[in-house]
Order: sequence, then C-alpha cells, then structure tokens
Amino acid sequence: MNLKGKVAVVTGAGRGLGRHVALRLAALGADVALIARSVAQLDDTAAVIAGMGRRAAALPFDLSREQSPDVIRAAVEEALGRPAVLVNAAGIFGPLALVQDGNPAAWIQTMTVNMLSHYVTCRAFAGGMVEAGWGRIVNVSSAAALLTPGPADSAYATSKAALNHFTRHLAAELTGTGVTANVIHPGDVKTDMWADIRIEADRLDDKGAVYRGWAEWVGSTGGDDPDKATDLIARLMDREADAINGRFLWIENGLREPIASW
Repeated sequence: MNLKGKVAVVTGAGRGLGRHVALRLAALGADVALIARSVAQLDDTAAVIAGMGRRAAALPFDLSREQSPDVIRAAVEEALGRPAVLVNAAGIFGPLALVQDGNPAAWIQTMTVNMLSHYVTCRAFAGGMVEAGWGRIVNVSSAAALLTPGPADSAYATSKAALNHFTRHLAAELTGTGVTANVIHPGDVKTDMWADIRIEADRLDDKGAVYRGWAEWVGSTGGDDPDKATDLIARLMDREADAINGRFLWIENGLREPIASW
C-alpha cells in the first residue's frame, strides 16, 4: 500500500470523511490534491499533509457549479501531476421533504453534488489512469441507496443509487485496464451531515421519526470510527485489490450489518 510517487485527488477534503481520507492517502505516501469549497478548511488540511512530508494542493472548486472536466484536470495536473487515485467523498444530505412539498433547487443540488460531480471528476481522470495502466477510483456511497424507500428522503437516496449504478458502468468500461472503480458505505459516522439530518428530522414531525431514530442511534453509540472507512480505502490501494472492481464495499465491524447488494 505504498503510494509514494503517486498523486491522489480527494473531493470533500476540507472536513469530515474527505479530510480523513486525504490524510490517510498522504500517510501512504501520496501527494494529494484537495478539492472542496472552503479555502480555509483546505488550507488547514494541506498544512497537515505538508507536515507529513508530502505535497498538497488546495483547489477550491464548488463541485455543484464547476462541470468542466478539463478545468479540474488542468488544475490538478499543473499543481501536482497526473493522478493515479481519485476518492470522491464530497456529498450533502440535501432536503428531507416529501416530493410534493420539497424545494426543487435543493433536490437538484443534491443530485449534482452527490452524483453528477462524481461523473465530472471520473471523466477528468479516468483516461489518464487507463493510459498509465493503473489507477483506483473510489466513490463514497451510502447504505441509504439499498434501504427500503420511505418518505422524505428521495433526494439523498436517489443520488446514491444513481452513483452506485454509474460506478458499475464505469467499472465495466475499466475492466482489464489496471484501473478499478468501486463504491463504499463508509459506516454510520458522526459528522456534520449527521447533525444536519438530526435538525431536519425534527422539522418533519412524525414523518421524521425514522431519521430521528437513526440520528439518536449514531449519537448514542458515537458512530463508526472514520478510520474504518480509510482502512477500507487503503486496502483498495494494494495490488492484491486489482480484481476488486464494480463492487459495493462495506467497512469491517461496522455498526450496521451489510445489506445484500451485488
């Protein structure tokens, strides 16, 4: 799992799981391009990576707006070189609302950040990985895409289901190239998104009961350690993971039992 000499791109790298992933990849030897909206958060993550003796580039893109693969690719390659690893950890939970009551702009933004932006970054970097003959693409999904649909969560769950299927198509295209693409459920982590869900669920009265229950469960248990997700991603960097492609992958010893997927 030595990534020395390789460049990794991590979206959502300013905070939460994305920050944890960026630091783990740097610990494995990679130079890391950090993409998120907040300059201050990116600079803080970059400073930690620099302290580890690796290069880091803070690239403040708003992935809900920047939809040019060429722009993103040029910025990363100018700063650090051609990437061999892409981890898409950027994500938002979006609105908790019935379809008939919801804000269309918020619903569409959730799809844009959680799925379309991942397409853009995969489009930006997959070709270079294929030319190099090795690469790893990891898209952060969610168990929500596999659960029985319920009220109010159509935006987030739909975006993750779409991301899963997109990744399977991408993996089929990459078969035999030395590049793999997989999705992971990172666990039930107590992040800023968890706090947002708890607040939104309280506004829904009885329709928010399931989400309030989930938030209380994560709060009472402390949630999954984000290191479980970074451990899984680290294992995917190994040569022994060459045959793992187009899979929905689960952390080890997570709070949630794995759900049958594919």
